[in-house]
Amino acid sequence: MKKTRFDFASEIAWCPGCGNFLLLQLLKESLEELDIKPTDLVISSGIGQAAKMPQYVNTSFFNGLHGRGLSVASAIKMANPNLLVIAEGGDGDMYGEGGNHFIHNIRRNPNVVHLVHNNMVYGLTQGQASPTSPKGFKTPIQTEGVILEPFNPLSVAISLGAPFVARTFVGNAELTKSLIKQAIQYNGYALIDIFDPCVSFNKINTFAWYKANTYVLDENYDSSDKMQAMAKAFESEPFPLGVLYKREDHKPTIEEQHPAYADDKRPLYERTRTAEELAHLME
Repeated sequence: MKKTRFDFASEIAWCPGCGNFLLLQLLKESLEELDIKPTDLVISSGIGQAAKMPQYVNTSFFNGLHGRGLSVASAIKMANPNLLVIAEGGDGDMYGEGGNHFIHNIRRNPNVVHLVHNNMVYGLTQGQASPTSPKGFKTPIQTEGVILEPFNPLSVAISLGAPFVARTFVGNAELTKSLIKQAIQYNGYALIDIFDPCVSFNKINTFAWYKANTYVLDENYDSSDKMQAMAKAFESEPFPLGVLYKREDHKPTIEEQHPAYADDKRPLYERTRTAEELAHLME
């Protein structure tokens, strides 16, 4: 493994063979290769096996309530637009408990990178179906199989106007790093749905299964075509990998539009208020 400034000596509480190990390394390498300083980065997450990842990166992080990683990331970016902010967590954390935040943060378009470990199962609580579990998937809770249609995060994101929507498989290291770098360099909300096998509680959607049931979009694919992107978002088995949709013209972010930054570009933490100003605001 390549050494990076983001390496952090810690005992990692993931199962041997978990896809999270590979994603952690690819994220650190991507940050290093883009010459991101650890002091210029904040990672926000909620609860879950995936949401533990910021604890294993040498940078600032906020590990909060279940499903709240994206909303906190948006607030951090609003308070200091100069930071690179990454919201990171699992499919249950981000699409289940965090589903409402997922929807409305797309509408706000914060300049935040959103990495979702999608292993189609709840790992921390040991094997319940998640929002992305396929129909028929059997678990200790759904003993006769999942009866609901799986949540489709890519079609939801595209339809709501997300300007950058991508999917990768953590087993494709080159593609995953490329997409992470593109998302970091993109000015606007950038979602990457990451197929990331849970080796302990999902014996169906394994590394071999994802490899056999995905394909990489070819170089002639036009990611600026929104309707084509929507059609790709509905494809399954095989699932397309790559940038499904990328808005070419700039969609203003919430930080760029907010009145707090209209006449003063300083981050909020650099500003001071007098008692008189506060009294005026309270009137």
